[in-house]
Amino acid sequence: MNALVALCHFCELHGPRTLFCTEALHPPSPTPSQAGAPIPGDRESDREGDGLTMRANSSATQRGDMCEGCRSLPASHPGFVSVDSETGIRFLSHQQPRQPQLFSVVRQACVRSLSCEVCPGREGPIFFGDEQHGFVFSHTFFIKDSLARGFQRWYSIVMVAMDRIYLINSWPFLLRHLRLTIQSLQSTALKVFDSEQCVCPQRAVRMNSVFSPAVFSHQRSGNAARSLPSLTQHTNLWASLHSSFSAHRETDRYTLVLIERQTEQEEEMSCWEGAEGGGSRPQCHQSESELYRDFLFDEGKAEGYPGPKFRSLRHLRQVLGTTDFRQLAWHVLMGNQVILRGADPGLIHSAFTMLKALLPVGCVRSVTYSAQYEEAYRCNFLGLSPDVPIPTHVSSSEFSVLVDVVSLERGSLYSAACGEDILSLYQFNISSTNSQPTDKGPTLLNKIEVALSNENLSVDVVSHCLLCLKEEWMNKVKVLFKFSKVDGRGREDTQKVLALLGATGPGEEDNVRLLKFWMTGLSKTYKSHLMTAVRGGERPLSQ
Repeated sequence: MNALVALCHFCELHGPRTLFCTEALHPPSPTPSQAGAPIPGDRESDREGDGLTMRANSSATQRGDMCEGCRSLPASHPGFVSVDSETGIRFLSHQQPRQPQLFSVVRQACVRSLSCEVCPGREGPIFFGDEQHGFVFSHTFFIKDSLARGFQRWYSIVMVAMDRIYLINSWPFLLRHLRLTIQSLQSTALKVFDSEQCVCPQRAVRMNSVFSPAVFSHQRSGNAARSLPSLTQHTNLWASLHSSFSAHRETDRYTLVLIERQTEQEEEMSCWEGAEGGGSRPQCHQSESELYRDFLFDEGKAEGYPGPKFRSLRHLRQVLGTTDFRQLAWHVLMGNQVILRGADPGLIHSAFTMLKALLPVGCVRSVTYSAQYEEAYRCNFLGLSPDVPIPTHVSSSEFSVLVDVVSLERGSLYSAACGEDILSLYQFNISSTNSQPTDKGPTLLNKIEVALSNENLSVDVVSHCLLCLKEEWMNKVKVLFKFSKVDGRGREDTQKVLALLGATGPGEEDNVRLLKFWMTGLSKTYKSHLMTAVRGGERPLSQ
């Protein structure tokens, strides 16, 4: 389990209850017919064979001890599923976790989030947990209900993980997006509350009613049965929450960086309008989804071109050869500018699509095909048409590498559609003035090459391996940033941390250089939070 997201509710009759949870199911697993929709299946045995059957509770006693407010999906409902197309991970949602061993973990997180582990005012985020029962990021909140005691009901959204560092590093991202989900629920419920109060003001009704223990018990039993869809008048609430919770899990790797880039564009537009005093406006900034597509080089653009394409990182290594591939990958990991110059933009697009997988999303800046040279501060991936000259200060710099893609005179340029190999159509000439040997490190590159050279590993397995390696080294980057930049420790102490992180020894210089470059991929929100917490005398999140 990496992490599990759950919506919890404090029922006036039954106490803390888990309403809805989303967990990850790693491949291999069956492919659902429709992402984000109920999993089809007419026979119970088929769903059990697929491993996707999720029951709210296996105990009839537990099912009977539930009112309408404690229940989200019935036990017969197959649940919801979404698929991360990049990793193949399925995100499954139902009232209770699909994996039995997680039930007690989620149950305890639910009880603690709605009883003892709350922040002042009872609304807001809090972090708690231990190694045995997992660590929890919890955000409690109230939902308006005209029939509830105090005219409101108490809920929480919890994210449970066994990895404390993972949750802490995800704090800014989680806080931002959970608040968006909570605000949406609260605003929708408030409209329903106001409309009900206009029809029948409950405060006046209660003040004029005669109190007795029998009447109170009857009213309390009836009022406790209102469900969240009833409070919000949202018929597809659980499907919407599934989409929201899946997005919390799926987009954690890149969304914060994209949001910051979009914010920078908006600020630039505001400054431009203020300076010009109105006039013709520049082209409107892109939506977050459009930024994401362009940021990942939009494989669809490459597919729009005829001719051959690189199919995987292993395929790229086979075409370039092990020596040239290592040199190219070394420059990518060190943050040097990688320039591909050739007449086939589709091939260049596909090469960049493979190479970007070596870096965290925050370290990627690309101009995938241009008719003029762009400086390194603008992009570390640059595709050029074949007639574009390289400036002298770039060609003589050790911080860049040039790959000339030369077309060979062998009939039709795009006869690869008939099955010809890329090497029969192109020659790749790699040049760089870098004199530093690339055969020792960094350690990350050595591990990547071991995975790529192992033919027993499928392309999908290599992809997952690379993802895990990047997450491992990004965690090291966060620790080093906190230790060196935030705490301001000396060189000797920093060296001890590097040894603890496994960055010393052979290839130490490359490891340190990689870690420093990858620091630029940390979100500004994360770095700003650490700096502000320390300067303000608060306890930083990473401690």
